Amino acid sequence: MALARRDYLDVIDLPTRRAYIPLAMATATSEQQLGPLLRQWRERRRLSQLELALEAGISARHLSFVETGRSKPGRDILLGVLGKLDVPFREQNGLLLAAGHAPAFPERPLGGPELEPVREALDLILKGHDPYPAFAVDRAWNLVAANSSTKALTSAADVEPALLEPPVNVLRVSLHPRGLGSLVVNLAGWRAHFLERLERQIALTGDGQLAALAEEIAGYPIPAAESGRDTLGPVQFRLPDGAELSFFGMFATFDTPFDVTSSELAVELLFPADRATATALTERTRQAR
Repeated sequence: MALARRDYLDVIDLPTRRAYIPLAMATATSEQQLGPLLRQWRERRRLSQLELALEAGISARHLSFVETGRSKPGRDILLGVLGKLDVPFREQNGLLLAAGHAPAFPERPLGGPELEPVREALDLILKGHDPYPAFAVDRAWNLVAANSSTKALTSAADVEPALLEPPVNVLRVSLHPRGLGSLVVNLAGWRAHFLERLERQIALTGDGQLAALAEEIAGYPIPAAESGRDTLGPVQFRLPDGAELSFFGMFATFDTPFDVTSSELAVELLFPADRATATALTERTRQAR
């Protein structure tokens, strides 16, 4: 089983590639009413109209009129409100459309010339992290790219073919009992960890696809966590050849994204939690070349 090809340029979303196919995400359109959508975002952030108005530098009366449909905000005012609500770029575009304004943030293909600097940055991070696993995902946790160490680590696993149908979802493959989940010793604890992360992500984005993914993962038939474990600890793999590997991770995003695509990319970096794991990874990566 291979989660990714070696060449990063073979896993970006070019029309002829199948390794990374981004799913269309639901967002607001010009046919939807701005007021109810804006109120949903304000309530999701647990702000009163007065609190949001003060932060955005507008009157609470005007904000109330916008939410009830009695007033239409100007583009700059709406962008200011959405920024204070920390609404993701994709949803900001949708809300602008619902208000009759043009989107503010372009959504460019990752394989296009405009995002070549982003591809180069990801390439530098992923290749530079070898011989330890690293991979990039989009907002839905679909695989965008992975380094050679990730390929070497996952190639020995017997993964159900349906889990590898594009777009390959990293959480689904990693946690499903017929995926890499069969190799994770402390699977129950790590499923709980990623469900918490998904819940935080859903609260931030309001993404229904992420909610469906969380519901799916929560339903996997996974044994209960061992009693007496108060802390999560490193993720532990027991490979079919008997080798045991232990990792801790680091999650990174672009701090200054300039379009929808780059704003939704993230990189997961795995580091060996002990010397035996570091030695084993170095050797496996050498053998895979």
